[in-house]
Amino acid sequence: MLDLLRAQHALVHRYWHDATVQMSDVKNEGVVASSSWGYMVNGLKADNQPVASTIPKEGATGWADTTMLHAEAAHPNCAYKWMDWSLQPKVQGDVAAWFGSLPAVPAACTSSELLGAEGCKTNGVDQFDKIAFWKTPQAEGGKFVPYSRWTQDYIAIMGGR
Repeated sequence: MLDLLRAQHALVHRYWHDATVQMSDVKNEGVVASSSWGYMVNGLKADNQPVASTIPKEGATGWADTTMLHAEAAHPNCAYKWMDWSLQPKVQGDVAAWFGSLPAVPAACTSSELLGAEGCKTNGVDQFDKIAFWKTPQAEGGKFVPYSRWTQDYIAIMGGR
C-alpha cells in the first residue's frame, strides 16, 4: 500500500487532515476533484460553490463513528443521559443533516425536519453495497499496525518519501 501511495504522490495537490483547508482549496486553489465527506460537500454548497458528489463505480471507503463512555467516568449517570439524548431520532437526524452522514437510528430518517424526507437517500442510505468499510491497517500476519507507525508512514508519504 505504501508503494501505491508513493506512486500517487505526484498527482496529489495536498493531503488534507483538516476539512476547512480542503474546502478552502476547492474555493481558492482550483481543486476540481477530490475524495471528500458529505460535511465538506454540504459546507461548499452552503457557500454557493458549484459542487456535487458521487460514489465512483469502483466504490468508496466509509466508516462508522462511535461514541464511548469512559470506564471510570466521574459522572457516569450524566454521561449515560447524554448518550441517551444523542440517540434520539430527531438529534440523530439533525446531526446527519449537518454532517452529511447517515444516522445510527433508522427512525431518524423520518424524524428530523432539518434532514428532510429525502435526507437519508441523499446521504446514501441505498448505497451501502458500494462502500467498503475502513479497517485498521494491518501488517503481514494480520496484526494491527501501531498508530505510531501509521503516523510515521503518513508523514513520510506527505513529505514525498
